[in-house]
This record gives sequence, structure tokens and C-alpha cells, in this order.
Amino acid sequence: MTDTQSTDTIDAFELVIEAMKINGLDTIYTLPGIPITDLTRKAQAAGIKVYSFRHEQHAGNAAAAHGFITGKPGVCLTVSAPGFLNGLTSLANATTNCFPMILISGSSEREIVDLQQGDYEEMDQLAIAKPLCKGAYRVLHAEDIGVGFARAIRTAVSGRPGGVYLDLPAKLFTQSLPADSGKKSLIKVVDAAPKQIPAPEAVQRAVELLKNAKKPLVILGKGAAYARADQEIKAFIEKSGIPYLPMSMAKGLLPDTHAQSASAARSYVLAEADVVMLVGARLNWLLSHGKGKTWGAGSSKETGKQQFIQVDISPIEADSNLAVAAPVVGDIGSCITALNNAMGSGWGKPPADWTGAIAERKDKNLTKMAETLAKNPSPMNFHSALSVIRNTIKDNPKAYLVNEGANALDFTRSIVDMYEPRRRLDVGTWGIMGIGMGFAVAAAVTGEQVIAVEGDSAFGFSGMEVETICRYNLPVCVVVMNNNGIYKGTDVNPLGDAMAPTQFVKNARYDLMMEAFGGVGVTAKTPEELKKALDEAVASRKPTLINAMIDENAGTESGRITSLNPTLAKKKAA
Repeated sequence: MTDTQSTDTIDAFELVIEAMKINGLDTIYTLPGIPITDLTRKAQAAGIKVYSFRHEQHAGNAAAAHGFITGKPGVCLTVSAPGFLNGLTSLANATTNCFPMILISGSSEREIVDLQQGDYEEMDQLAIAKPLCKGAYRVLHAEDIGVGFARAIRTAVSGRPGGVYLDLPAKLFTQSLPADSGKKSLIKVVDAAPKQIPAPEAVQRAVELLKNAKKPLVILGKGAAYARADQEIKAFIEKSGIPYLPMSMAKGLLPDTHAQSASAARSYVLAEADVVMLVGARLNWLLSHGKGKTWGAGSSKETGKQQFIQVDISPIEADSNLAVAAPVVGDIGSCITALNNAMGSGWGKPPADWTGAIAERKDKNLTKMAETLAKNPSPMNFHSALSVIRNTIKDNPKAYLVNEGANALDFTRSIVDMYEPRRRLDVGTWGIMGIGMGFAVAAAVTGEQVIAVEGDSAFGFSGMEVETICRYNLPVCVVVMNNNGIYKGTDVNPLGDAMAPTQFVKNARYDLMMEAFGGVGVTAKTPEELKKALDEAVASRKPTLINAMIDENAGTESGRITSLNPTLAKKKAA
């Protein structure tokens, strides 16, 4: 080694970048500021893609969606204190939704924080993050950067995926190491999410339960979509002949038009099934906790008469709401493969009276839906507008559909069919608003077209990120369902001294926001105008916002979660 080589050093900035690169973390979503501005510049110069947002929460949402789409942790980088707190919302949401994500934040020095001496943006960020994510780590020394990233990556993707916080104090970035020892300190993570093989007796127990079922049903959750066991799941569904019900982000795992899809008979199959197999789905509020009048067994409608099989990577998920007769614990790919093998070649199909009854209700409901979608009221309503989007997705099945709102979410879920896995991104387990533009950016950086269907209220949470979409010239078409308010625009303030709390400015021009940043803005008042604007957006791949003017009477308060609205639930009970 020469004298010149012996004095070569590598600083903490470079070590962070190299730790990311050797582990295939090639994208950062961020909002630059002290102390991480130089890190974003150096990362970009080193070939990492850096997408800078207008608010950290939306950068974090993009990182979360990136994790779901790619299976690798999405990385969000924020400044300390307020920036960290903004990112923390998306980190907590990622953890709840089981999306692998790493939130990296700069922070104040430990010795000042611990004595509460009043440093710039002083906050004990690690302590705050711990209860809200899957894991939280702090790196104090440059030689531990490799270990810090290895811990974060493994925690984010192994077992049930989730969010991880990585705390990098400002003083860390002033440190450097000899180049040779610095690079040796880095870790390339091997087999970060190892397969977890289910126990043979668990598989056999589940198979026996399915074999003896008279009215079996499979429910596919977003965990099944995340697992990327698409072919194995398809083989299981078709080999077994069992009807299936996809939760919203599992739509497209098999095409929604598949003969065994029971989506159009959802209420019937949930009430009537005697054996329900959950695949990457949880019996949480989205499935009424497996209880109440949504569920039953046969004509008796007695809650708790069903028997459940639960395929999940987490052993503690079973029995979280009610008894699970056959838990199958392992990664979903391995579990479904084992079930396929255990079924053998002589597997019989479910009873014809069960599948026939489902088909009959599907046909009836689909016919009614087709009649509703064929109507052309003036002004547009959710159905006539979404009929256009439904056809656009059918013609462009690889396009991502991002969706949020109340009524805009509920109607889109039931009207727009999906054909490819992991192409529908929506509000997920918590049902929170504000994910729209962050999710849209993460989907668009894959190179595919994105159509974001937004309620006008939901769009308000992240609407400023249309500038981000324009800045990176992303193929995103935002469709704002504009009915002048939250739920609808017809509320009245009885005092008359101000607008009602749920009202917005009448006929707001959201399209001009996109035009302000160089994108395409269009107002559509009819399905024909909406179709023309959508076709042009998809053909041009230009950032586009379509202000879809719909009837301000369209929509219901709380959408389809009226039961969670105390006032409306009380009125209904009365």
C-alpha cells in the first residue's frame, strides 16, 4: 500500500450510500433539509434515484408503496423533529399495512437530548418511534452504519413486513474511517426474508377441513398479493374450485372477471360459508372481526358457526378475534405450495348447489350493476364517471390504480375491475386519507401509467404533490371526483354566517393546480369528456389532472362505514 492510499478515508455520507447500494436500495423519497441535504445530493451523484417531495408524509407514503410494489424496503429520508414527525405518520401506517419501509431521520446529539439542553429541533426521536413501528435503531459511530442498515433491512422484510426507524444523529456525518476498513464494515444482507415452511400436520388439518366443507370460501388479503406467490395461488384456487373473495388490494391477484370470483356476491358468501380460508388477510374491522350479522352459517345466520383456516406468516394472528380451527403458519408461497401438494390429484370440487347459488347471485348483481353503469345522468354521478375509468383500466390492465376517499373509494372498489396483481393501491387497513399522491409517485417510477381516483376531500391532503409529479414528468393522471364537499356538497350551516364544515368552494378548479406546474388540466362534465381526457392522458403519458364535476348530491355520509359514525348509527338504530 502506498502512502497516498493509506491516507484515503471514507465519510459517513459515503458509507450510508454504499450500504444502500450493496443491498439494492436504489431509491430515496425525501424532503431535503439540515442535516440531510448533502446526503441527498451525494446519493443522487452516486446513482441513487432521489425523489424530493413537498411534505415528508407523502415522501413516506411513497416509500411505503414502494415496499409493497417491489418487496424491498422503501426508503424515506427526513430532517429532524417536525420532519421526522411528518414521516412518522407514514411509517406507522406502513407498519399497520405490513409494508416494508425504512424511515431515516437526522437528529440532535444524544448528550444534548438526554439533558434536555435545548438543541436545534431537539427530540428523542428513537423513543417516540419505537411504539409505532416494527423496529427502531440508532447509529452513533460510522463503523456501525453497515450493521444499522443490515438490522433495518432484515427487520423490515422478514416475517410479517413493516416499518423501521433508523436514527442518524448529525454528528455521525462528521465522522470518517480509513477507506479499506470502512468498506469492510458494510454488510450485504443474505436471505433477508427466509422461507418459513408450514408444519405438515397443520397443512393436513386445513386440507381435511376444506375437503369436508359444504360451502367453502377463500378470502385473499393484500398479504397474499405482497407474497408474490401468484401462480401458486392461482393453481390452488382453480384446482380446488373454491369461490374466492379478494380484499381491495388483493384485487387482480386473479382477474376480477375470473369465474370463481365471488366479489359480486360478497354479502351472500360471507353469511353462508361454512369453512373460510384466510390467505394473508386479517379478521379485523374490514371483515367485521368475523362477527355480527355480516357473518353467519347457512340460513341460521348464527355468528361463530363458521370454521376458519388462516394462512399467515405470524403465529399470533390466529385467534385474534375468534377461534381459528386450522392455523397454517409460514410464508404464503410455501404454505400454498404445501396445500397444493397435499390436495393430490383426486380433489373434488365444492358442491354444485353452493357454486350455483353464488353464480346466480353474481349474475343478478352484475346485471343490475351493468344497468346502473349504462345510465348517463346529468350531472355525472360516481357510477357514470367510474364506468369510464372501469373501461380505461380494462384497456390498460397493467396501469396502477391509486384510490382514496369515502364514496370515491367505496364505489371504485366495487365498480372498477383489476386484472394484474399489486396494481391497486388504496387506503389499506387504517382507511386513512392522504396516501394518494405519494402512492402515485411510487407507482409511476416503475414506468407504468398511474390513474389516481381521488375524492375531492382526499385530494386535499396531498394535492400539492402534483408539483412533484410535474417536476419528474411522471405518467400520472389524477381524477378528482368533485362534488363540492366532504361526502357531498349540500350541507347547510343553519346560522348562515359561514359555509358548513363539510362544504368546499363550489365548482373548484383543481385542474388549474396541475396547469400551474406545467401539467395538463382538464375539466370534465360528462362521461364523454372524461373519456376523451383519460384517453389523451394515457396516450401522452403527461402529468394530467381531470376535474370530474359530479352531482353534489352524489355520495352518502361516511360512505360504507356508516356503522362507525356514532350519530348515523344511532339514527339508524332508532
